[in-house]
Amino acid sequence: MTNQPKPPFPEQHLSPPGDESKLDPEPRYMAPNYRGSGKLEDKIALVTGGDSGIGRSVAVLFAREGADVALVYLPEEEDDAHITADAVSGEGRRAILVPGDVRDAAFCERAVARCLEEFGKLDILVNNAAYQKHRDGLADLSLAQWDRTFQTNINGYFYMARAAVPHLPRGGAIVQTGSVTGLEGSKRLLDYSATKGAIHAFTKSLAKNVMDKGIRVNCVAPGPVWTPLNPAERPPEESVEFGGDTPIGRPAQPEEVAPAFVFLASDIDSAYITGEVLALLGGATTAG
Repeated sequence: MTNQPKPPFPEQHLSPPGDESKLDPEPRYMAPNYRGSGKLEDKIALVTGGDSGIGRSVAVLFAREGADVALVYLPEEEDDAHITADAVSGEGRRAILVPGDVRDAAFCERAVARCLEEFGKLDILVNNAAYQKHRDGLADLSLAQWDRTFQTNINGYFYMARAAVPHLPRGGAIVQTGSVTGLEGSKRLLDYSATKGAIHAFTKSLAKNVMDKGIRVNCVAPGPVWTPLNPAERPPEESVEFGGDTPIGRPAQPEEVAPAFVFLASDIDSAYITGEVLALLGGATTAG
């Protein structure tokens, strides 16, 4: 709990969507103390937003638990995606790269098809890709930004789920990335918070919808996490105290969030859990 970077961080700004290697300090994703035990042995997972941040650490820990991984990411994130693929390979598992935009329903269909072509099956879908941009007031939030946020954060989740569900077996799992902002709201993230609330409701509804297929659907809702998503769209001075207002006094590192995805993806751990929104809030106890 204490051996992780904490504020103050250096002032910094990344060009969106953000190169993880340029973040100071670099996010921690390797979870060196995490020991795999075969919870996902020979499973196939597709992870959107798998190039960096939470998605990167999820891919690495899934591989450590025995899964091969298809990484979906924006084409401009190619360098980060290759780093993630190399990390998966370093765990002795295979990664394939699937560049594209989850706002495109046809691409989501192609991404699932590519996974099936390469691996022959699909067991786990991780809906994680996200778009976020702070705005101070309602009038500052353009219709274009509102549409892009919804298209990425909730439409993309729906498109991927619709493409994946027909191919998921009994015992398959969908794990989605929500947010504390979807539980508590956020003054400067009106559109992002609304999509995260929608993801939470989509999780619960989809869990009921596919229960008879033997597919579980759950959601991880973190508080602040040290990923490129945040400094890439904030003024440099705002990154200095990022996450410092949590009870623990710092943001989570991706390697601290990824084990929750393993837990919810593994029917060894969570066969009785579906429709759950698991909040990881650094000691806060009021969300939800």
